[in-house]
Amino acid sequence: MSARPDLSACLDGQPFEVRVTPRASRNAVAVTPGDPPAIRVRVTAAPERGRANAAVIKLLAKALGVPRSRLELLRGATGRDKTFRVRD
Repeated sequence: MSARPDLSACLDGQPFEVRVTPRASRNAVAVTPGDPPAIRVRVTAAPERGRANAAVIKLLAKALGVPRSRLELLRGATGRDKTFRVRD
């Protein structure tokens, strides 16, 4: 089992960028440390009718340890580069 990625910098309510790869071979979250951290999310879902976005939100919420309802998609609903924020 892989270790949970460190996404603690994303919990401060500030927007953070995510690069999404739909139709991947497996679901995964990868973080490259930095300020801000580079976050890549791979999901097996196809980018049709919001399925990939729903999979990304579910995966990010689990990695962050927050409920899905606290994640807010600010930008990029139809693109690979997305901006999220964790609501208070």
